[in-house]
Amino acid sequence: MTDDAPLIRTIDLKQHFPLRAGLLGRAKLTVKAVDGITIDIPRRSVLGLVGESGSGKSTFGRAVMGLEKPTSGTLEFDGIDMAQASPDQTKALRRRMQMVFQDPFSSLNPRMSVAETLGVPLRFHELELGPAGRRDRAAEMMERVGLPSAYIDRFPHEFSGGQRQRIGIARALIMEPDFVVCDEPISALDVSVQAQVVNLLNDLKTSMGLTMLFIAHDLSMVRYISDRMAVMYLGSLVEIGKASDVYFDPRHPYTEVLIASNPEPDPATERQRASTAIRGEIPSPVNVPAGCRFAGRCPKVMPVCHEQTPQLLPLLDEDRLVACHLYHQ
Repeated sequence: MTDDAPLIRTIDLKQHFPLRAGLLGRAKLTVKAVDGITIDIPRRSVLGLVGESGSGKSTFGRAVMGLEKPTSGTLEFDGIDMAQASPDQTKALRRRMQMVFQDPFSSLNPRMSVAETLGVPLRFHELELGPAGRRDRAAEMMERVGLPSAYIDRFPHEFSGGQRQRIGIARALIMEPDFVVCDEPISALDVSVQAQVVNLLNDLKTSMGLTMLFIAHDLSMVRYISDRMAVMYLGSLVEIGKASDVYFDPRHPYTEVLIASNPEPDPATERQRASTAIRGEIPSPVNVPAGCRFAGRCPKVMPVCHEQTPQLLPLLDEDRLVACHLYHQ
């Protein structure tokens, strides 16, 4: 594929989960966690994905990684339809796509040293490497993520939270992948450590030419590391654009209140913004409301919002996609 073609492309991707009930376990209801996502992630760029808890961000990330088989739609990696890929193609693609998980402790095996943890991917994909070669690669990767290689025989409980997340990043990058999904990689860390991890990811993105899907709640961090930002609400996308444009000049009402809910260090500014913060709770993905999914909480709701579902369409003369009747009637 050419460099102009996106590395990741999803077309109307859906991830639904049946809820089973009764003695026979028949599916009566469906959780629409991801409900028709169409988006491209260009090569060597970072797409930030934001939204409230329950909006489907992590489910989308797992679907893109192939950890969950999509209910319908198309997922392409480097032009290859993942659903149509042969076993050999799938194995080759696996080493090119990796994931950094949210909890740096539960994602690491407490009974395995750092050398063993980092050596597992190499045992499956670098068969020519012996134990000594795997150990050397692991030590090199530790230094690259800012950990002394002398710690290679230590176990997860001997590290701090930030150091454990660096180990998780090292495990994801030791195969030198093209694409990495970072699923809330900083939410379990202290505030003082979050910036260090984000700076590390930003440096590695540049030095390794990575393409990334960065999922997080902290919009300021997403704005800092991302080239483009996508806003997700109840399984669907409501706004996509350049990260700085979306953060400083949001167009969708949900994006506006989501950014207004982002904490500010200045108490005076925080009190002023509190009046515009988001209200209510996100609806259940089992009973998705008709029309615009945000209509029940939107401060700019119109009658049409309860009747027609807005489409994600480009704004005139802007590099922005918005799904809102305020702009498309």
